[in-house]
Amino acid sequence: MMKNCMRRFGLVKALTLALLVLASALTPSVLANQGRKPANSDSTTTLQTILSSSHRQSENRQRDKYRHPAQTLSFFGLLPGMTVVELWPGSGWYTEILAPYLAPKGQLIVTNFAPNNSKLPKIVFQQKLATAFQQKLEASPEVFGQVKVAQINPPQELTLAPDNSVDMVVTFRNIHNWVSSGYAEQVYAAAYKALKPGGIFGVEEHRAKPGISLEESIKTGYMSEDGVIAAVEKAGFKLLGKSEINANPKDTKDYPAGVWALPPTLRQGQKDRQRLLAIGESDRMTLKFIKPEAGVNSGKNAK
Repeated sequence: MMKNCMRRFGLVKALTLALLVLASALTPSVLANQGRKPANSDSTTTLQTILSSSHRQSENRQRDKYRHPAQTLSFFGLLPGMTVVELWPGSGWYTEILAPYLAPKGQLIVTNFAPNNSKLPKIVFQQKLATAFQQKLEASPEVFGQVKVAQINPPQELTLAPDNSVDMVVTFRNIHNWVSSGYAEQVYAAAYKALKPGGIFGVEEHRAKPGISLEESIKTGYMSEDGVIAAVEKAGFKLLGKSEINANPKDTKDYPAGVWALPPTLRQGQKDRQRLLAIGESDRMTLKFIKPEAGVNSGKNAK
């Protein structure tokens, strides 16, 4: 009997030691998986994890099927150690993704409108957006606590970051607003200044039918892809590539209320609502530009 007890004691001891060894071997992996950026995961996997996180608003998650954020950011070449500027973040749809992704190793800078007492309707609307966005950041420090805010007052004040200091600048469905406000060129110039040589400018924008006039673009919100490329390259950038990630062939682009007739705005109310919901969000260009390395000719100074 004594021998059986000794055998059982030895077995328990051996099992205990084995479990301790196994636990010590697993600890680094477990700790890594508990962090925001698992060390052994690629950018797409990590972005997918963030997309399903509970910190994102449910209505924002519902737009993923139209906006393809993981594929879009991967196309731009987003990496966890980058310093990234998000232009005109609106209500923070992409900020909810970029902030936790970049927090462990990188830096996210977002623009927001500086205080302005103008009574012009457009400025009043911008100020409401700015206040709501700032409140969103402050309400969730565990998600947005490391985000830096660059206050802007376009076109006069458009400093995004120190010159040649950021790896990537991104913008999502904003160019039509810049064009209608008359300061698109200044925004492109500010992005160019902030980026390091070799830095990336990622653009997503509503795409017009070929041959659209500038006046029609301003009215409908749809921009000419060739026109956007020409304007950005005029600022000194070079086009690296295009993607059809955010294309939507169902978008007929002929709505009386322009692009805002489609989800999520649905400006026409109940008129044609089901048809517009079935179309989904707009057909969009997704473009990747680079700021040329020093010594490389660019459209900005080419003769």
